[in-house]
Amino acid sequence: MRRFILTCVACFLILSTPLPAGAYIGLCCGKCGGNMPMNIPNAGIAETYEFRFKLSPQFMKMGGLMDGTHSVDADTLLGMPVMNGMPTGKYMAVPTGMDMYMTSLSAGYSFSDNLFVAMMFMWMKKDMEMKFSSMMKTQTGLDGFNMKTEGMGDTMLMAKYELYANDPLIPSKEASLYLGVSLPTGSINERNSDHPLAMRRRELVPYGMQLGSGTFDPIVGALYQGSASPYWWGVDAFYTARLYDNSRDYRLGDEFRYDVWGMYQFRYDLLAQLQLNGKSWGKIHGMMDESATGASGHVTQGDPSSPFTTPLWDPNNYGGNQLSVTAGFQWQPFPMHILDFQVGVPIYRDLNGPQPKEDYRVMFTWYIELPTPASVRYEGGGNGKKSKLGF
Repeated sequence: MRRFILTCVACFLILSTPLPAGAYIGLCCGKCGGNMPMNIPNAGIAETYEFRFKLSPQFMKMGGLMDGTHSVDADTLLGMPVMNGMPTGKYMAVPTGMDMYMTSLSAGYSFSDNLFVAMMFMWMKKDMEMKFSSMMKTQTGLDGFNMKTEGMGDTMLMAKYELYANDPLIPSKEASLYLGVSLPTGSINERNSDHPLAMRRRELVPYGMQLGSGTFDPIVGALYQGSASPYWWGVDAFYTARLYDNSRDYRLGDEFRYDVWGMYQFRYDLLAQLQLNGKSWGKIHGMMDESATGASGHVTQGDPSSPFTTPLWDPNNYGGNQLSVTAGFQWQPFPMHILDFQVGVPIYRDLNGPQPKEDYRVMFTWYIELPTPASVRYEGGGNGKKSKLGF
């Protein structure tokens, strides 16, 4: 992951070399990167014939378990999974927390006044704390272990088409259609290589610890944004459909996301932002086809009769509803560059559980705009003509 981040930073340093551009300063440009949430794909109104780049490292902390709207004590879930041949609802190992590091790099280009296309690449690292039952403690001599995976996540290809703008040059109202597809570049073959028992290291890690979906997933959405400087606001909704099983005979649940945001600009290069971010996602369909051989013979991972059970292997322990509040600020250190910092905290959760719950997330974004000679913000106003924006 360190090599991936260093490569991204190197690319951004190259891209940040100043190019001929007009005397553009400030976040309040009507068709440019300022005054848009950096965590929402394709927000903002891109100027025509310009590139946009975003580098966004983020960290998410998960702690404890939830079932519905109630917290669950991990100790109450630990025990013998099978007694007298019957499942007990107990587990040999239970997650107690997770740290998730993600770094995304997106690049986009505005082909016309109406069409903007972008791609987003993701690198992630997952580190989940697992607590053992008394039997597993005896076998390993440990209280638990950390289950870890790291690698490239799924890649997003997305396009935004402007349906309406009240002004073609400096719109204060704009509505757009969002279309995209998630490409299965993230692995669904990650192994439990950090387990203290050698025989367990050949197994696949559970669904939530894999790095991708394993399927091509279409995304459709809509955005509306408006402004009356120094106020800026917007709303969006996105739906991701999981239409078929992956090569391991399961598929993730469908996902619906929505956001409402508002921004206030204190000065030409600084603004504050506040968002409501909602998410509703479904249970996992199917069951991973990988098998493992344990002390009791040949068993299938996720099978309630397996001695290796954890709630992470139950497809029903995924999905739910969550509403979060995100606050942050944007600062423009110099023209065509924006630095964005955000902190998000869930305020409502209703989860299909028991499953790990999100505590908070932190995100930093370095955003760059790169006008081409055809852009009105290029020196001379595009093709040698002075920009209509006065730059």
